[in-house]
Amino acid sequence: MDVEILVGTMTGNAHLVAQELELRFADAGTRIVTRLMDDLAPAVFERDAVFLVCTSTYGHGDVPDNARDLFEALQARRPDLSAVSYGVLALGDSTFSDTFAHGGMRFDRLLAELGARRIGERFSIDTAGGTLPEEAAAAWMPGWLAQARAAAVEA
Repeated sequence: MDVEILVGTMTGNAHLVAQELELRFADAGTRIVTRLMDDLAPAVFERDAVFLVCTSTYGHGDVPDNARDLFEALQARRPDLSAVSYGVLALGDSTFSDTFAHGGMRFDRLLAELGARRIGERFSIDTAGGTLPEEAAAAWMPGWLAQARAAAVEA
């Protein structure tokens, strides 16, 4: 199974999380590639892979700067993503309760509107909590990968 982790980040935390997942979980049966969203176009979703959107939240619940062009292009072009399966890792700071993890929520909502099928529940990571974000993601990832493999078999 091929997994593409698409990373939206401002400070590098989401990128660190994605790289840690790639290092820990890529094996003979699972190829994982991490891609920063910089310069990505909606055509990225034409690849034969399962996608994991790993994004932080910026400002007032916005997607990070490096993810904005992809997000806006998806909104404007409205491609049919009915063949796409995805998951979401949403990073945020819970001290901003009104906008906590909204970057990931916004991607989740948009991908679903475009017909993509989410695998599992969106996972939110509180970067202000006591656990390292990459450790929280690593604890969540085996369950998500199992669901992704099951979805691939059904497809």
